[in-house]
Amino acid sequence: MIVRHPHRPDHHALLNIAVVGHTNTGKTSLIRTMLRSTEFGIIEDAAGTTRHVEQATIAADNEPILNLYDTPGLEDSRALFAHIKKLQAKSRLLLPAQILEHFVTHVAVNDPLEQEAKVIRQVLRSDILLYIIDVREPFLEKYRLELDVLTQSAKAIIPVFNFIAEHQPELAKWRQHLAVYHMHVTLEFDTVAFSFEAEKRLYQKIQTLVESHYTPLQKLIDYRATLWNQLCLSGAKRVTELIVNVACYRESKTTKNNLIADSLIENRLHDFVRKAEQHCLHDLLAIFNFSDKDVAIQKIPVSDGQWQLDIFAPGILKAYGLDVGSAAAKGAAAGAGIDLMVGGMSLGAASALGAIAGAGWSTFRRYGDEIKATVKGTKWQCADETTLQILYLRQKHLLKKLMHRGHAAQDTLHVDKADSEKLPDNWHKITSALRQNPVWQEASVARNNSPQFQEIEAKLVGSLLDER
Repeated sequence: MIVRHPHRPDHHALLNIAVVGHTNTGKTSLIRTMLRSTEFGIIEDAAGTTRHVEQATIAADNEPILNLYDTPGLEDSRALFAHIKKLQAKSRLLLPAQILEHFVTHVAVNDPLEQEAKVIRQVLRSDILLYIIDVREPFLEKYRLELDVLTQSAKAIIPVFNFIAEHQPELAKWRQHLAVYHMHVTLEFDTVAFSFEAEKRLYQKIQTLVESHYTPLQKLIDYRATLWNQLCLSGAKRVTELIVNVACYRESKTTKNNLIADSLIENRLHDFVRKAEQHCLHDLLAIFNFSDKDVAIQKIPVSDGQWQLDIFAPGILKAYGLDVGSAAAKGAAAGAGIDLMVGGMSLGAASALGAIAGAGWSTFRRYGDEIKATVKGTKWQCADETTLQILYLRQKHLLKKLMHRGHAAQDTLHVDKADSEKLPDNWHKITSALRQNPVWQEASVARNNSPQFQEIEAKLVGSLLDER
């Protein structure tokens, strides 16, 4: 549970954490990522977006644990440092933290340092400071001056390195500079490329600095870990449901050659697969708290509820490195024609009567309609192996992207190729079993209690989560 409201300094029992730093380093982005919400604050690629202190409370199972305070950026660290130096020269008997108190108490409205005063005021009210650093920036004088002022507060400071992807040399230089300030307890927390382990390490580092809050922080760590595992499992089960839904889907067709009828059946199959993938997409976004509105803002390639990349568009098979056989030649995975399958054995019309005679009542009750349809020469059109492979690989790729996507990310999320993903072991046996059980298309007690279905579901879910 997360509660957001304007700044209120009345939560003395909770741990208070101020998120501070220079303008445009990702302070609001960090809080969004920790809250897993795109609704907190405003993010723009411009300095000074946050003008006031904003608060968010993080809870564990409805028990508030800590307050996060998003502060305005320190825009003029040079003027702030000079002002503090003047105050120190006038009041040599005051401690550094008392000088800062004097500063925030006497700053006038519309003072040029009013924004900096808001930051320092919240710093003095907090237990921990998270100092956000954009490692892409060199260690300029303004950062040195900021650190000089912040260390005077006598508060524990954890430098948080943001935008670390592909910037390891710059990260190493920042570590060297911070060592001069005896800041060795640092954290790599990329607000765009999310990692739950980084969030967990953040809480653990805070534990080492505020022992009095160790137990509630541990409760928060355990709660967030459980919640995160549930989210990932829900996402994997939703993708599994998509594969089951599509693999079990059938369109009946006669054996007579009728190009118009066959074309209509193929179109219905394509339409079903497209819509099934669309529904899965929206459900996955909802599971990880990315709404349709967030999709538009963050420019994920989805338009009007549909993938811009059509699963049946020409060239998709080749892009996925899959078999470019007859299905690819038609520019789409057109579906596979099947007749009745029982226990892995295909029954044609010629042998159907003999099969019926030898079948027990339970077998006939399960497959009776299909046996009668087979005798009449009816067959079924279903999604072929290539279609199912593309669906699985693309959804696995999307699931992995969402599990590692921070809620501050604004780049375009591409899910066009998934050639780095792998199919589960015994993939063909899985899809064959699903086609043999069309009644599994819809969830039911009988399906969910079936040992065979449970085994298939476990294999698909396990494969989807094996590399997270």
